[in-house]
Formats: sequence, C-alpha cells, structure tokens
Amino acid sequence: MVTPTTAEVWDWLDHVPDPEIPVISVVDLGIVRDVKWQGETLEVTLTPTYSGCPATSVIEISVETALRDHGLTDVTLKRQIAPPWTTDWLSDKGRAKLSEYGIAPPNPAGGPKECPLCHSPHVERISQFGSTPCKAQWRCTDCLEPFDYFKCI
Repeated sequence: MVTPTTAEVWDWLDHVPDPEIPVISVVDLGIVRDVKWQGETLEVTLTPTYSGCPATSVIEISVETALRDHGLTDVTLKRQIAPPWTTDWLSDKGRAKLSEYGIAPPNPAGGPKECPLCHSPHVERISQFGSTPCKAQWRCTDCLEPFDYFKCI
C-alpha cells in the first residue's frame, strides 16, 4: 500500500461524523488536532470537547475504523486535553452545517444571533440545558419553534 499523505488522511477524517451531531464532522468540530506520520505509524491527536464527554470513546472508535477502512493498520490515537477544546475551533463550514441542521452555532456575544430555522433575530432562552451538555434550548418568538443552541466553551 502506498502511504497516504496527511492531506488525504485529513480528508478521510472530514467524513467521520460526530456521534451526537452527525451533520458535522470531527474535523469541522475541531477535535482532530493533528495528523502525522511517526515512521510507519499514523498518529492522530484528538481533543475531546470536554473531559467528561460521553462521546469521546465512540469518536475514537469511529476515527480508528475510518482509517482502517482506508487500509491503515498501524494507527495510534493520542488524546490531548491541553489546551482544552473551545468552540473557537469549529470551522466556518461546521458552523454553517449546524445552522442548516437547525442548531444555532456558538456566539461569544451571548446566545444565538438568530433563529436557525426562520433567521429572525427575535429569540429567547428556554433552558440553559439541552439535549446534550454542550447545547441549550432556545425558542424563536416569531416562528415559535424551539431550537438547540451550541453553547460557547
């Protein structure tokens, strides 16, 4: 087998979905920190969104499976928790995918800028707690639809 370039590996990983929000890849989420060859071994460094994230093991299995599906057998996954993951690491493509899916992307100014469904700026928080620890529940006061907001971390 010809050794793939790191750019090819990044592309493969860009097709690995986040298990909690499958519309976004682990690359767009910003948790794939590094991909490099250490001799014959591919080393992939991952940073979980937070240390207690229940999806971390599933993400690691999904990444390893994707790489093995592309013929790689000598793979090492490295978990790096410092510096901690931040929503600043979400790609622009990932933010757009979240919004298209109906989840308002993080906004450091304090809450969603607009409803991801009708794009009205008239929104209100329902609950600081959502379907996963990284999301909160909001509602649009124009279309009256509830939606998830990806919290800033």
